[in-house]
Amino acid sequence: MTVASRARNRPALIAHLNEIMRRHPSAYWVELLSKAGVPCGPINTIDQTFADPQVQHLGIAKPISHPKLGPQRVVGQPIHMSRYPQPDELRPTPEQGEHTDEVLRELGYDAAAIARLRESGII
Repeated sequence: MTVASRARNRPALIAHLNEIMRRHPSAYWVELLSKAGVPCGPINTIDQTFADPQVQHLGIAKPISHPKLGPQRVVGQPIHMSRYPQPDELRPTPEQGEHTDEVLRELGYDAAAIARLRESGII
């Protein structure tokens, strides 16, 4: 089989696999594939993710205080390194352009140059 033939036959293969996969719930496939040594896991909804025993055991559901959205809970990093402990509360992602001036100053732009970039619509 060639790359071209795989690409040509992909829609039919995906349709066939979808038909087969619909015959059983995802837990069935995860168990079957895991027994065969295939790394796999379910695709969870948000509520399923937070309810997952492993997420709870690892303590990776973390709070965030978002300035616009208010209190939120997100799934943090699943890997914890002893030299780099995870904070009890994560920081929200920055808003678009929130750190533009700071980044430009680090790159050597002074306040006047940043103002000119802003006035000209570049930033």
